[in-house]
Amino acid sequence: MALSERHYDTILAPWITEKGTLLSEVNQVIFQVPLTATKPEIKEAVEALFKVKVKAVNTIRVQGKTKRFKGVLGKRNDFKKAIITLADGETIDVTTGL
Repeated sequence: MALSERHYDTILAPWITEKGTLLSEVNQVIFQVPLTATKPEIKEAVEALFKVKVKAVNTIRVQGKTKRFKGVLGKRNDFKKAIITLADGETIDVTTGL
């Protein structure tokens, strides 16, 4: 698989949280992806960028919360997370970057 710009556009950032760190122990990694990204696109991008074998891709679309910013009502942006399950023996170190 040759790398292309769309692979870099598909994976926006790693989602590093306490839950995401716990999931790394069971061969799963979480990435933030565009709202328009599909599961096959995400799988192809992860396999091309990190040179690993992906077992499954689960996606979650998170709706932005309504919050107050300095007394003015505002809304956080919607975003999409992808939970990548890696094949046995595969790992991704998200702290190194691309």
